[in-house]
Amino acid sequence: MPKNKPINTSEKYNDPNFDYTKYWVGREYENAAEEIAIRRLLKNKHFKNAVDIGGGYGRLCPLLEEYADSVTLAEPSSKQLTIAKNFLKKSKKIKFIKLDATNYNIPDNSVDLITMVRVMHHIPDPDNEFSQLERILSDNGYLILEVANYAHFVNKIKFLLRIKKSSNQPVDIRSRKNRNTETIPFVNHNPKTVIRVLAHNGLKVEKILSVSNLRSTTLKKLIPISGLLSLERISQPILSKSFFGPSIFFLVKKAK
Repeated sequence: MPKNKPINTSEKYNDPNFDYTKYWVGREYENAAEEIAIRRLLKNKHFKNAVDIGGGYGRLCPLLEEYADSVTLAEPSSKQLTIAKNFLKKSKKIKFIKLDATNYNIPDNSVDLITMVRVMHHIPDPDNEFSQLERILSDNGYLILEVANYAHFVNKIKFLLRIKKSSNQPVDIRSRKNRNTETIPFVNHNPKTVIRVLAHNGLKVEKILSVSNLRSTTLKKLIPISGLLSLERISQPILSKSFFGPSIFFLVKKAK
């Protein structure tokens, strides 16, 4: 993977004109699909502590409370942490820390469950991040990692029609205008490459789920959300081997 200079991804999320809570309006299906995946991966598990890295305003923290005695939202954006403290004000066991995006200020081997969801699309080269995750994860702990998938079904069809292979490298999907204005990266990853980089950093994938398999404006208009989610529950494990969906969830442990 290409090496990149450190990127302050918190700049966008600190922008007073950007409201990440509003991003999720109209994305109830995607939010529920991700919760289904996390519940499936954590079934029958419980942890002493969990850390949600780059969790924004704490969208997934109430879910993580069901699986851990304590939950920490580790977020580089000061604005998002402020919003989170209000969003999660009814919770009694969620802590908040400002995360150094280049060097996680979390002790070695101290976290039993790490979640990192909708973060990888801002990381063109995750080698350093994976090294940090391996360092802070306890020996028997778990990492749930979500990846924006460049090798999803629709792209595979496009590549087939063009007689072209999918890239093994992260692909920047920003418009040319946004690249020229030096906005933060927004990349899709090839899941097979992500698995190799995880392994390089001492992390092993135990389970894979294909998520948001029915993400489509048209389908959302035609099928009630309850129907979409019923199909989502069935399809997540079935479509995992083909990396079908636009979002891939990995359940990861330290390699032994």
